[in-house]
Amino acid sequence: MQLQDILFSQGFGTRRVCAGLIQHGWVSVANVDGVFESCSDSTVDFETEGLRLEVQGTEWPCCEKAYILLYKPVGTECSQKPSSYPSVYTLLPAPLRQRPTKSAIQGVQAVGRLDQDTTGLLLLSDDGQFIHRMTSPKKHVAKVYEVTTKHPLDAHQVSKLLAGVVLDDDPVPVKAAAAEATGSHQLRLTLLEGKYHQVKRMLAAVGNRVEGLHRSQIGTLKLPSFLKPGEWMWLGKDHLRELGFQG
Repeated sequence: MQLQDILFSQGFGTRRVCAGLIQHGWVSVANVDGVFESCSDSTVDFETEGLRLEVQGTEWPCCEKAYILLYKPVGTECSQKPSSYPSVYTLLPAPLRQRPTKSAIQGVQAVGRLDQDTTGLLLLSDDGQFIHRMTSPKKHVAKVYEVTTKHPLDAHQVSKLLAGVVLDDDPVPVKAAAAEATGSHQLRLTLLEGKYHQVKRMLAAVGNRVEGLHRSQIGTLKLPSFLKPGEWMWLGKDHLRELGFQG
């Protein structure tokens, strides 16, 4: 694939913009020894598998589909057009937001949503199959939440969450896959589906209230301890396997 087309596929702008980046000497390609060498010919062909680029001083792995893990901070919305708080998309570099896709919306998309006051593990991708796999209630992908409650927890509340509670708009009881009190006001809750405000509504149904909510894990993939709120990382094949996704 021509270098300008590779840059276009990675979200660095139109083909004309990408050609300009190359011609100005702002693009380097890693050779077999891993050393980046400047390339000023926008039409030169490269194999994309394992290709590593450096664009305006920033290293960029070439990937057909992008899989991202973001530590969502409090006070952000998982929306391209936020209503009251900054969008989580502003935390990502422009190429991830501009990657060309077959859909009407460019760039990576949030895999499900977290409320503005909820923190923790958020996945983003431009792979529609992956997004469906992670969000479909039929796939039963476990999501683990660390909940801070307003009132002290008791064994009866935990047992009710495990047995199932009825939410106001759904006659079918919703139950937790796992629930464990980790402190007097701390609960670790595992869900296999993602209804609107589900954790908050489940706690309200057992007579308590959510004061803080943090998603710590999806599947067996945990939020890395080295990430700080607002930081992100690429997901590799091993991470995708932890999510139960083979591509």
